[in-house]
Amino acid sequence: MQPDFLSLLSTIRYRELQFASQETVFDMDAEVTSLFVVKSGLVHLVRFREDGGMVVLQRAAAGGVLAEASVLSDSYHCSAIAVQASVLKAYPRKSVQNLLAKTPDAALAYARFLAAEMRTARKRAEILALKTVAERLTAWLTWNHGLLPARGAWHHVADEIGISKEALYRELSKRRKQKD
Repeated sequence: MQPDFLSLLSTIRYRELQFASQETVFDMDAEVTSLFVVKSGLVHLVRFREDGGMVVLQRAAAGGVLAEASVLSDSYHCSAIAVQASVLKAYPRKSVQNLLAKTPDAALAYARFLAAEMRTARKRAEILALKTVAERLTAWLTWNHGLLPARGAWHHVADEIGISKEALYRELSKRRKQKD
């Protein structure tokens, strides 16, 4: 069996960092010093629009790697915000780069990991290309195998599929009425 990227990371010493809900993990254009893995909580990788709105580029929950491609960059191309109280493992960027450079299995595992993340990003792009709230919600539910978010967490789905919370709640209400 081929090694998993996260298990190979376990050979590197890391720092554990705690973030409160809505606390910034890093800002766009900040220097990349660490590769972050979410131990607990939820962190969004975001980009802010000129109109003040926010686009969620990635949702990293427990076990997720945040801004995984940044290990090969000097600065972050977006910002990261803890959506819930979160604990992150911060692996020094240089140590991760050394692991990738010196260990072919690690480099291949990283490539496999990035390929999987790319597939996820493409699915997300497909959802965002859909025109209606109903289409986006149906696609999201299909993508997530019909699994529903925890009670009170639907607003995260709205962020993820690029619609307002109000539009999502209207669509959910419409579906409930159709079901009855």
